[in-house]
Amino acid sequence: MLDRLQSLADRYEQLTAEMGRPEVASDYERLQELATERASLEEIVSLYRRYRETDAEFDAARNLAEEVSDPEMESFVREEMARLTEKKDGLTQEIKRALLPPDPRDEKDVIVEVRAGTGGDEAGLFAADLFRMYSRYAEARHWEVEVLSRSESGIGGFKEIIFELKGRGAYSRLKYESGVHRVQRVPLTESQGRIHTSTATVAVLPEAKEVDVKINDEDLRVDIFHASGHGGQNVQKVATAVRLTHVPTGIVVTCQDERSQWKNRVRAMAVLRARLFDREQSRQDREITATRRSQVGTGERAEKIRTYNYPQDRVTDHRIGLTLHNLPGLLDGELDPLIDAVSTNEQARLLEEQLA
Repeated sequence: MLDRLQSLADRYEQLTAEMGRPEVASDYERLQELATERASLEEIVSLYRRYRETDAEFDAARNLAEEVSDPEMESFVREEMARLTEKKDGLTQEIKRALLPPDPRDEKDVIVEVRAGTGGDEAGLFAADLFRMYSRYAEARHWEVEVLSRSESGIGGFKEIIFELKGRGAYSRLKYESGVHRVQRVPLTESQGRIHTSTATVAVLPEAKEVDVKINDEDLRVDIFHASGHGGQNVQKVATAVRLTHVPTGIVVTCQDERSQWKNRVRAMAVLRARLFDREQSRQDREITATRRSQVGTGERAEKIRTYNYPQDRVTDHRIGLTLHNLPGLLDGELDPLIDAVSTNEQARLLEEQLA
């Protein structure tokens, strides 16, 4: 890693010298090109220089520790060495993060789709628990939560719920939540006290703007129909529900929560753009490397990523083998310990690939 950092520092100095040449200074386009590259290296080079300075201070302190004979002075030098070691470790972590290429989607808002899987009514209740978990997490981070579409089950759960989370870094925090979530608990309707296993799927999609995804009118089929209320009863006499079908891909989006046909269409278009954007990103990921299918962060929906075990007060993330024993807190939105662990693991993997 140090060799890589030195080469980046050399390139930084080379760019600085190049920008100082008169013939370059008079060429605006060339100057801008060099300035952009130099700016992209500035943070990592600054960290590397601070690391080298700290490392040199540590070597000096270590040499001094070998020479001094006064116990009080030796104790002081040892404390200084410990401080410098801690500083070097912190700079190393910052350097590793800086070496990773930024994900341009990280600052995007997200659209989250939670669907009941196997387990009948219990799966629908679990889907509702996951929606509440993400909503509480969003509230703690001062993000805006907006339900775009929902289909409720008969006992307070969801067959499907689609919602948007708006806030800085929403995608960077939630992008590893995509996959199959499994719950093990005794349902309220279980008279024998037997533990049931149910699942729900989560898809986290970066919100896509019109500039990100172009949808041609001729590729879109729009159906308008009467919205249904909770439980299936018809609650509106005016047709306001909207179903969009993207003909080339077969993707279908339905929104009916709003009483305005226009609002339902806007929401449906937002979901459709996000799905198309995610589809294209997934295709590009598969083209970059076939091995990403088995890695954290691929967005593969079929992979079981996490188990929530109520009797044991246990949450296990199967991708990194991490188990925590704070199930009530996690379901109340305390997701950071899990998210941080999965994110750190993925960053380490990406760094290893980059330095290989």
